[in-house]
Amino acid sequence: MNKKTNVLKKFVGNQLFIPLVALLLLVIFNLINDPSFFSISVMYNSNGNPVLSGSLISIIDFGSELAILAIGMTIVTAASGGQDISVGAVIAISGSAMLRVLCGTNPQPETLRTSIFVAFLVGALVAMVCGAFNGLLVAQFKIQPMVATLILYTAGRSIAAWINENRLPIIYEPKFGYIGNFIPGVPIPTPVFIALACMLLIALVQKFTNLKLYTQAVGINEESSRLNGINPKFIKFMSFVILGFFVSVAALIKVTRISTITYSVIAKDIEMDAILAVALGGNKLSGGKYNIWASILGAYVIQFLTTTLYKMQVRSDALPAYKAVVVIILVIISAPAVREKFAQITKKIKSKKAANGEV
Repeated sequence: MNKKTNVLKKFVGNQLFIPLVALLLLVIFNLINDPSFFSISVMYNSNGNPVLSGSLISIIDFGSELAILAIGMTIVTAASGGQDISVGAVIAISGSAMLRVLCGTNPQPETLRTSIFVAFLVGALVAMVCGAFNGLLVAQFKIQPMVATLILYTAGRSIAAWINENRLPIIYEPKFGYIGNFIPGVPIPTPVFIALACMLLIALVQKFTNLKLYTQAVGINEESSRLNGINPKFIKFMSFVILGFFVSVAALIKVTRISTITYSVIAKDIEMDAILAVALGGNKLSGGKYNIWASILGAYVIQFLTTTLYKMQVRSDALPAYKAVVVIILVIISAPAVREKFAQITKKIKSKKAANGEV
């Protein structure tokens, strides 16, 4: 009996417990509400290529961009004890920069001015500069992250429109659209492979560098980490730069999905989903220890929830309200006072069992 109890206790105490339970509840709900939610079929896209279609495919497809953002957001949260609310606007800036490099002065060119790879490098550099700007305000000037990133959150989309002189660039090159959709002959969405590449990249970085150790040390106790030879300012600064890189990858996916950009709509409210993914993964929003894999799972659970709500014909402008309820619940559950209360209740139950001679 003790062995079973210990196994259950370990499972409940695992950081993946909350996102797994949330995923299970969503699966059960959809099985009851609409079993066709889990059906996968083969369809033909506009180019006549066979592709997989269905709600589950949509989840792993659109959830991939969120998973990529969740990687960077987790590192920023762990290091700074705050969140970057400008990622949606920076996606617009980075995506606009990529399109400007590809189109030049002609918003609808017949041929691309340069390679897609070069355009991505420029977009990545622009996004990382935006991240450096945010990181400088947080690390050097000690501005609270949400306040610091509010600047680009407010001005970012206007900057994105200014980059392309308020014109609507359109790319007609078919290969450009392969990145955000499907590669001919491959039925699985390309963003899934890009997300896997980003996961592999961060896994290798964490394995062969001290990124996780230093980030957690700064997040847990900044002064103590400084006394141990770690530069907290640099770690915080770099966390925002790293997030900038992952934002640029998400921007590449976004603009290649439609081969253009809508400055005011692209990646709208995606910062809320990224923060929610971090919270749902059981990571403390106040910083410190983190689990990137839990955040990635949380991202796909958020997309599962979004797809479920769309399937129920919930209006898009009402989605943030539903997600806000989830955020409130998660913040309350993760609050120190609530955790302490649960610990006291558990301790009392154990004391009563011990007094009654129960094993």
